Amino acid sequence: MTAPKALIVRIRNWVGDVILGLPGLQLIESMGFELHLVARGKWAPSLLAGYGWPVHVQPKGLRHKVAQLRQLRQALTQRDPTFANRENAFLLPASFSAALEMRLAGLKPVGVAKEGRSLLLSRAEPWAEQGHELERYWDIACRFVGHIGPPSPDIGFRVQTSKALEAAPLLANNGITGPFVMICPFAGGKAATADKADKKWPGFEAFVAQGQARLGLPLVVCPGPGEEETARQLYPAARILKGLDLAVYAGVLQRASLVVANDTGPGHVAAALGCPMISLLGPTEAARWAPWGPHVNVLQHARQGLVTVWPSADEVFTLAQRLLKS
Repeated sequence: MTAPKALIVRIRNWVGDVILGLPGLQLIESMGFELHLVARGKWAPSLLAGYGWPVHVQPKGLRHKVAQLRQLRQALTQRDPTFANRENAFLLPASFSAALEMRLAGLKPVGVAKEGRSLLLSRAEPWAEQGHELERYWDIACRFVGHIGPPSPDIGFRVQTSKALEAAPLLANNGITGPFVMICPFAGGKAATADKADKKWPGFEAFVAQGQARLGLPLVVCPGPGEEETARQLYPAARILKGLDLAVYAGVLQRASLVVANDTGPGHVAAALGCPMISLLGPTEAARWAPWGPHVNVLQHARQGLVTVWPSADEVFTLAQRLLKS
């Protein structure tokens, strides 16, 4: 039996992008590669713990990043005699800096031809101009391994078993022993629009205030670091679960009867888990960035010029009530 070929993979920097890149990574793994991931976010090892891939968090500064990659290259060269003589790194980020770090570390990376970085790559592949972001990541993975075929409609995100088991007692300790609705009202960054519009649905306060009465279920929110005080001020009627790592958060999402989310990382996690969900997209281009999953219901109105037209709380309640009855 042929031993897997070691491969250093630089993943994207945001939770949602990492989730959308998973089908491509699983394809590469299925083609006989042993993945060693390099990530910018400290949250990545927890989020991806269910996959068994080593995840190396990048240090700050170009010199330290290159040193980390060199150490990893040396370790994998000792384990895999073919490593130094073939394409041995795969880039999901399309930035110049990501390619530069790989090249300075003596690696032979494959990635998309963007930002004038083709000379830094061992192989530069075209970046798909259209399609959903998951399909674009899938396309470059297919090009890397020579595969032809569409991605699955279901990501089937894997939660580390031990973390998933923490969800039930955590919920019970906060008075949740039955069905509940999870809200994901926070969103990092701005939309990829010319005016960098806000991605946060402004109706969450009204939705949470009326949620228990109109849906008959408690509402739960899991604020991230620095978001706890905002959650207490804006959503006092919700049960607040704070301090969760992303794997436990995913375990909680798995148990929700319905997830209502902005364009945000936890929304992509919920969709990848197959949760019933309402995705509230304001300025976000749904065809490219909507959560990917079989039970995603996108609720969005067309923008009026530079004005985002958000759904009303009543619209969201109507859809939520229908989904909870189905």
